[in-house]
Amino acid sequence: MILEVAILNVKEGLSKEFENNFIEAEKSIRSVKGYISHDLKKCIEDENKYILLVNWETLEDHEIGFRKSDEYQKWKSLLHHFYEPFPTVEHYK
Repeated sequence: MILEVAILNVKEGLSKEFENNFIEAEKSIRSVKGYISHDLKKCIEDENKYILLVNWETLEDHEIGFRKSDEYQKWKSLLHHFYEPFPTVEHYK
């Protein structure tokens, strides 16, 4: 199993809208082969900061299967405009 970790810095004042869009975006990621589970946590000290943890069966399921899918395009259109700066994504085993 591979753990994807991303720190998400959401633009000031857009946290609520981001959270609402994330609810819709979850449907996309859940449908992809190799997806196991995910968790989004909001930072206590900074209300515009989140951590996203996604468990995948393999690195390829995330990097190729998800990122090259139509579902990723939906995810991207719902979420990517909220980030400043754009998040770095790391993987752990």
